[in-house]
Amino acid sequence: MSDNYTRIEFLSKSSNESFARVAAAAFASQLDPTVEEIADIKTAVSEAVTNAIVHGYRGTRGNVVMECRLTGNTVEISVEDFGCGIDDVEKAKEPLFTTHSDEERSGMGFTVMEMFMDSMDVTSKIGEGTKVIMTKKINAGAAE
Repeated sequence: MSDNYTRIEFLSKSSNESFARVAAAAFASQLDPTVEEIADIKTAVSEAVTNAIVHGYRGTRGNVVMECRLTGNTVEISVEDFGCGIDDVEKAKEPLFTTHSDEERSGMGFTVMEMFMDSMDVTSKIGEGTKVIMTKKINAGAAE
């Protein structure tokens, strides 16, 4: 059972990426995170939302849903699109893999999410969309 929860749905416009990043950070701030922990969350959310907009919808419009949950000292953030889906999630998670080699895309989105969060899980179905669920323990080092 969550201690707190929020759900935000927004249009897949790149201008909404910064909104999602700030909203997730503000929600996580209830756990009194360090500046570094907030920066990690903002970076991971930025990557997840950008992936949904750029790769999920591929230039078309749709909705992105971001859900944030607090359970104990853990924040869980999911970002979901209802776009084209990913054919091979494991291949897409490989560093430098990109479906947009003709653009300035580094293929590091999933790698960045994994680096900045404690866990990341990706589920996807062709023609139905992709959901990324990330978790991070806040103040994990405080008990040590």
